[in-house]
Amino acid sequence: GGDMLMSCVYKKQNFEEKNALILKKFNELRDKAPEKLKEPLKLSWSNWGFGMESLEDSCARLSGVGLKYIELHGNHYGPDLGYGAEDTMAVLRRYDMKVSGVCGMFSAHNDLSSNAPHQRQAAVDYLRRTIPFTAAVGGHYLLVVPGAVGRPVAYDANEFDRSVETLRIVADLFVQHSVRAAIEPIRADEVSFIHTVADAKKYIAAVNHPGVSSINGDLYHMQSGESHLGTAILDAGEMLVNLHLADSNRRALGEGSLDIDTVIRALYLIGYNQGNRFVSAEPLGPGGDPYVAMNGKPDKKDLDELVKKTVTYFRERENIVVQG
Repeated sequence: GGDMLMSCVYKKQNFEEKNALILKKFNELRDKAPEKLKEPLKLSWSNWGFGMESLEDSCARLSGVGLKYIELHGNHYGPDLGYGAEDTMAVLRRYDMKVSGVCGMFSAHNDLSSNAPHQRQAAVDYLRRTIPFTAAVGGHYLLVVPGAVGRPVAYDANEFDRSVETLRIVADLFVQHSVRAAIEPIRADEVSFIHTVADAKKYIAAVNHPGVSSINGDLYHMQSGESHLGTAILDAGEMLVNLHLADSNRRALGEGSLDIDTVIRALYLIGYNQGNRFVSAEPLGPGGDPYVAMNGKPDKKDLDELVKKTVTYFRERENIVVQG
């Protein structure tokens, strides 16, 4: 029995093999081109999970822990709703913060893939309001979800085609405003299609427009859809413009079983620390449909704690990874 045990001990689990390969490539990069690790990753925070609190309060909290970037809630649900560009810029200047991008919000009410034409029109109108706003506040990307979040059951077999066709209507606006449309794959519990990086690539290829060529990853969704977080990041490569961060339980980083070190190594391997590419924390808590959080009053102390824990842990792990 003893001998049998010995021979088995050293075979790695499949995901560990992938981790080891990424570690090996990362160590090679550090040895051959240490200058490529000099600049840290750009850490941002997606504020829609903060619910009904003022941008002022959110920026105070984020800048208080040294964050320079915020991903704004895409809250222009109608012509009279959402952040004003000038007011937003005034608050950002006060806290010396910049916008990484805008988190586009797509529900059954503004669904690019809907079988109800007026809901597709609502998605078009929403993008017409949100793209110029993103540019006005200096955002680099706008997150686009091909099908409604919180609607995991498909309407029919034509969702993909309707979504592609609808997004094309406004695709020129992304180019005109120099905003990147970042397609986000989401887990099957929350959306009916586009669950993986490979799916997002197919969708982008189908849209076939220079304004729609980026991907927004989300570690929480990737744990459901991808076979391995690190290899999915390598596969997204140049197209990845933003990555949402939360631990395996969708809570603060360090509170679950997510292997953040491998994620950080993979990001450096694709040169993610160069240019305007961001990692944006978005720990929304467990549960099927986090959209409910955004219309409620938040608990400030909980949020302060969440932000501090996540930012501290991310920077600590990044430091350890880069120093080796």
